[in-house]
Amino acid sequence: MDILKAASSLMAAEIEKVTIDPFTSSTEAISVDDAYQIQLEQIRHKVNNGAVIVGKKIGLTSKVMQEMFNVNEPDYGHILDDMMYKNGETISLERFIQPKVEFEIAFVLKKDLKGPNVTLEDVVEATDYVVPSIEIIDSRIKDWKFKYEDTVADNGSSAGAILGGKPVLLKDVNLPSIRMSVYKNGELFDSSTGEAVMGNPLVAVAWLANALSQFDISLNSGEVILSGALSAAIPIEDGDSFAAEFDHLGSVSVTFIK
Repeated sequence: MDILKAASSLMAAEIEKVTIDPFTSSTEAISVDDAYQIQLEQIRHKVNNGAVIVGKKIGLTSKVMQEMFNVNEPDYGHILDDMMYKNGETISLERFIQPKVEFEIAFVLKKDLKGPNVTLEDVVEATDYVVPSIEIIDSRIKDWKFKYEDTVADNGSSAGAILGGKPVLLKDVNLPSIRMSVYKNGELFDSSTGEAVMGNPLVAVAWLANALSQFDISLNSGEVILSGALSAAIPIEDGDSFAAEFDHLGSVSVTFIK
C-alpha cells in the first residue's frame, strides 16, 4: 500500500468534497497497520500546516453501529482544533460531504493515558470530568460502504465535535446507567444509556489507550476523548436541529444549514 498516495487521496477528497472508492475494494492489499499509517500521515500533514491535536475519538463501539457498518471492533481517530464547535452553534453543511451526527459521553483528561495494560481504574484516575457531546462524522469513502481498514485510514470518519452540559466528576455519576434522550427538530427521536458503549464508556477509553499504544500514541492530559456513540448515527439534512439530554450531565445541541 502506498501510504503517501492514499493519505493524499483522502485529503484531496476532504478538500474537494468528493468521495473515493474504499481501499479494501482495490486489488492492492491494505492492513490495519497500513490504515493507521495513512491516518497518521494526514494528521502529520495537517499539524505541520498549523492544526493542533485536541483529542481522540472512538467509533463503532456499540453493536448497532458495528452492524450498521458491518465491522466487528471499534475504530479510532484524531480530533483537531478546527473540528471543534460551540454548543448550540449553527454549522454550514458546506463543510462536509455526507455527514451524520452521533451522541456521546466525552472525557476530558487531567493525566496522560498510555497503554498497554491500561485499566478502568487508570481511566478513572486520569479523567478530569465528563460532559455530553455530539460528534459529526463524515466519510470520505463512497456511500459509507467501508470496512474497518477504510475507516481507520479515514481518521475514523471524524469531522467535528460539540461539547455541552457542565463538567461532572466521575465519582458523581454511574456512566452505564446514564440515560440519553435525542431530539431531532424538537421531537424525541431516540434514547439509550451509557451501557450501549461496550457496557461502560470507561471500557472504551481503556480500549483506545491500549489500541494506540502499539503506535506509541498516548491519550494526553487536557485532551477530549469521545467515548463512542450511544445510538445509531443520524444523517443530516438542511435545517436540521439536534439536541441530546443526558441524565446528570446536561444537554448539548447543534443546528445545520446549507
